[in-house]
Amino acid sequence: MNWQEEPHPNASQGFSLKNMGKQQWLVLLLFGLLLAVIAMPVSKKDGEEADSGLSVSKSRDEETSDRLERKLEQVLGQVEGVGNVQVMLYPSNTSNSWSSLETSACVQGVLIVAEGADDPVIVQKIQESVMALFQVEAHKIKVMKMK
Repeated sequence: MNWQEEPHPNASQGFSLKNMGKQQWLVLLLFGLLLAVIAMPVSKKDGEEADSGLSVSKSRDEETSDRLERKLEQVLGQVEGVGNVQVMLYPSNTSNSWSSLETSACVQGVLIVAEGADDPVIVQKIQESVMALFQVEAHKIKVMKMK
């Protein structure tokens, strides 16, 4: 037995575009289209965010922030001597998300404007309440007198 392989009839010719069949042309065409689509630059319109999920999470984060601020305003407004109150919360740098604020109360800073803030006892009560709720140090809580 002779184990030598016989050369393919087209082997001496090498690769040639002339010898390609319809299926091979179709595969080559589809591959070229795929590369063209991948290489196309993606542009976004002005004011449009690249990720639509980001805008959803932002609105959810804003809702969470607003809800927490309103709850704190309601509670502090019920405390004797506080009077009308407005609250602004700042998320922690580590969480960067209000949704994590809702579950773990990660707050970097708190600004409170209250009618009763001219009384140091009221200011101390407000600070202690915020410290207990959000595990924030006293120097990260600013209580100011409302005009």
